[in-house]
Amino acid sequence: MRNFRLLVPLLAVLFVALAPGTAAAQGDEVVTGPGFGARALQALLDGVQFGAIIAITAVGLSLVFGTTHLINFAHGELVTIGAVVAFFLNISAGLHLVVAALIAVLIGALVGAILQLGLWAPLRRRGVGMINMFIVTIGLSLLLRHVILIFFGTRPQSYREYDIQRAIDLGPVGITPRDLTIVLISVGLLVGVALMLQKTRIGTAIRALSSNRDLAEASGIDVNRVVLVVWTLGGGLAAIGGVFFGLTEIITWDMGFRLLLLMFAGIILGGLGTAYGAMVGSFVVGIVAQMSSLWFPIDLQNAWALLALILVLLIRPQGILGQRERVG
Repeated sequence: MRNFRLLVPLLAVLFVALAPGTAAAQGDEVVTGPGFGARALQALLDGVQFGAIIAITAVGLSLVFGTTHLINFAHGELVTIGAVVAFFLNISAGLHLVVAALIAVLIGALVGAILQLGLWAPLRRRGVGMINMFIVTIGLSLLLRHVILIFFGTRPQSYREYDIQRAIDLGPVGITPRDLTIVLISVGLLVGVALMLQKTRIGTAIRALSSNRDLAEASGIDVNRVVLVVWTLGGGLAAIGGVFFGLTEIITWDMGFRLLLLMFAGIILGGLGTAYGAMVGSFVVGIVAQMSSLWFPIDLQNAWALLALILVLLIRPQGILGQRERVG
């Protein structure tokens, strides 16, 4: 886990080098109407929405790391697959976005299961080391991203429904029905994952495997089955997160890659290997990113979120909900 934290600066450099100017394209506006308090509340609400999207995509990535210790650099492409599949079903096939999103979730879950059965499980059986598998995830990420580029193209797109809506006024803040629905569904899914981990047998097995793989296997837990469930769940959550991200922003061929560093930040900030930590850390990252736009250019919002990550780790190296590691 300590090696995972050391990768954060490297990942940041990779993102800056490979994807310059990846912040959402939004024009700077001179706010003359609402006061600072109203703008702060609006930024807080936007941060909760952004954090919910990061959390719904980061939970699967955190569960995969917790059960397999694999740093999956290709997880962002699962997010893009969900958004792109829903787009083609919505625009080309003429399906309503709700139906298209449900099918995209199923396809995302299927892709996660196929990756586990066809790639990661065979590599594990052959004793491939974690560093080597991490390099494979980078190659898989590049492959999937450019396959998506071939079919989708470079032109940003948007869904047919829920594109332009009038905001609902909630006192000093406003939120569209679309964004409110995204927040409610995301929070509901996160609560559902938490209940699954606490109240079901498969959830108990996932937590046991995350704590001690050898002990879980000795206790009779089918490790391969649990890992398959985790990959399937992670793929489905990434896909629905991609649909939500495409609704609030735009659909692009590299949208998951742009969100990936914030997923890593949320997971590390909350505490490695814990799904609850990924949820809490993602909300913190989303809120900090949006609140920073009150004082600084919006192009720097991701940088301030990563600065918050560094400051928290200086005070609490194990993250918000992580447990301190014993050295020696």
